[in-house]
Amino acid sequence: SEKLYTTSPGLVNGLQARTFGVWTLLSSVIRCLCAIDIRNRTLYHITLFTFFLALAHFLSEVFIYHTAALTIGVMAPLMVASFSIMGMLIGLQYLEVEALSQNKKKN
Repeated sequence: SEKLYTTSPGLVNGLQARTFGVWTLLSSVIRCLCAIDIRNRTLYHITLFTFFLALAHFLSEVFIYHTAALTIGVMAPLMVASFSIMGMLIGLQYLEVEALSQNKKKN
């Protein structure tokens, strides 16, 4: 939290830092499960949503709440979330095509 919320570090307490840590752990578990079972559409969508949440969180902290500055500590998660969203949206098209081809094989 000290490397992220640099403009207003007094607004971040231990509870918020631990909550953010638990969120990070939960999202990483979801992302690992998606990597293991990438064809699970529900899990794929949940994983994509975690990247949108992360992007929205960091952008709001920088531009709305002004608790974080555009330092490397904030830019890194913004870039990871942005590139991951783009990659997953591209991958979603392949997931859709694969689902359609499997439906055709069944019929």
